[in-house]
Amino acid sequence: MPTPVSSIRNLGPSFESACARAGIHSAEELRALGADAAYARLLASGSRPHFIGYYVLVMALQGRPWNDCQGAEKAALRARFDALKGAGNDKGRSRLEAALNEIGVLERRRQPDQPTSSSPEKK
Repeated sequence: MPTPVSSIRNLGPSFESACARAGIHSAEELRALGADAAYARLLASGSRPHFIGYYVLVMALQGRPWNDCQGAEKAALRARFDALKGAGNDKGRSRLEAALNEIGVLERRRQPDQPTSSSPEKK
C-alpha cells in the first residue's frame, strides 16, 4: 500500500492535493522523482511558482526542518528554483508578459469584482 505524500514531514494535505493534480500519488513516488522533477510537474499541472514551497519540498525530502535552509545553500536553491520556474512554464506568454511575471506585475492582477482605485465606487 502506498504511503501518503502528507506522511513526509512538513508536507500537509494541501501539498498532497497539488501532488495528486500533478500525478504524484505517494511519498515513494515523490521521493523517486526528487525535488526538482516533482516541482517541475507541479508547475506543469498549474501550481503557481513559490520559492518557499520549493525549498520546503527540498528540506522535506532531506528529512530536515522546513526552515533549516540558510545562506549559500538557500541562494543555490533559489537559482535552481528560478531555473525550474523559467523552464517553459510561461505557456504561450509573450516575452513582455514573461518579464512582467518575473518581476511580479502579472501576479498582482486585479480581481474582476475589485475596484481599480482605493476610493469608494460611485453609483
